[in-house]
Parts: sequence; C-alpha cells; structure tokens
Amino acid sequence: MRNVTLETLYVHPIVQKYVGRSGMAHAVSVAEKAFEIARESGVNPDLAAKAGLLHDIGHYEWYQDGEWDYQLYRENDIHAIKGAARAHKLLVRCGENLQNAKAIALAVLLHTDSYLPEGELQLTPLQKVVALADEADEEPGGNHHYRQIDYDSALRRIQILDTKINEYIESPRFEQTS
Repeated sequence: MRNVTLETLYVHPIVQKYVGRSGMAHAVSVAEKAFEIARESGVNPDLAAKAGLLHDIGHYEWYQDGEWDYQLYRENDIHAIKGAARAHKLLVRCGENLQNAKAIALAVLLHTDSYLPEGELQLTPLQKVVALADEADEEPGGNHHYRQIDYDSALRRIQILDTKINEYIESPRFEQTS
C-alpha cells in the first residue's frame, strides 16, 4: 500500500513551483526512467519514481545579466542539499512513511556529485538508480531543464506511472526493498 502517489506529489503547489522552475518535463522523464531501472535492479520502484520526480526540487535559478548561466550553476550549485530537505518536508507533510521519506530524500541528496568534494561515495541501490536515471535524461549545457511539457500531458504520464507502480507492487514478484 502506497501512502503517497506520484499524482499527489505532482499536483502539490510546492512541486509545481520548484520542480516546475527546474524542468517538469525532465522530472517526469527521470521518474519514468527511475521506475524502469528500479524494476530491472530489484529496487523499490515507488521510492525510485518519487525520488526521480523530486530530484531537482532544490534548484536555484542561476542567472547573470538576465541569462541562465550554466557555468555559474555548475561552479556554485548545491541544489541537491536544498532539494533533499524540501523533498523530505513535502513527503512527510503528504503522509509518506517516514523511513521511505528519508530514503527518498537521501536519493535526492546524492543524485549528483556536482557539489561534492573529490572522493568516492558508497551509494545505496536506490541512490544509484536515481543518479542513473538523471544521467540518462541529461542534455549538454543543462538543456534538459528547458524541455517543455504542459500540465495535462505531464499529469497523464504521472497517472500512467502510478498505475504501473501499483501493478508492480501488487505482483507476486515484488519484494519490499529500497
């Protein structure tokens, strides 16, 4: 049983505001990719899809002279830190299981290494899935953040993904993991 659906998150004003400004088309695509990778990897696809949808919820708009400055973003961005906190707060308020909310927030935190010092991290399977899904949807120069999708088209894709998650979770082959 899922406490919070993707649709519940998608329609929430916080998601519309913060995910919308960082690229809803990208977020929906990453959620879909995370679901597929999770299913193939034996990772909980519900948690993966939620983290995929929310992975860029912490983006700050890096502009210089009225233009998006991708280099300034790459040098100074810590969106994953802000995003993990924002995602966790949202998930808890929406009624997500507290352990799942933490796992999703940590996957948001570790979906990118753009702000981390040099070194190796030991990522959990869920964290790896979200990072791979994000990488699979990236375009040079951050162009993936500029792809457009209208509200209704995104909502339909989210509803389809919710149905796939429900079917997978209810199937005998699903074993609760993160």
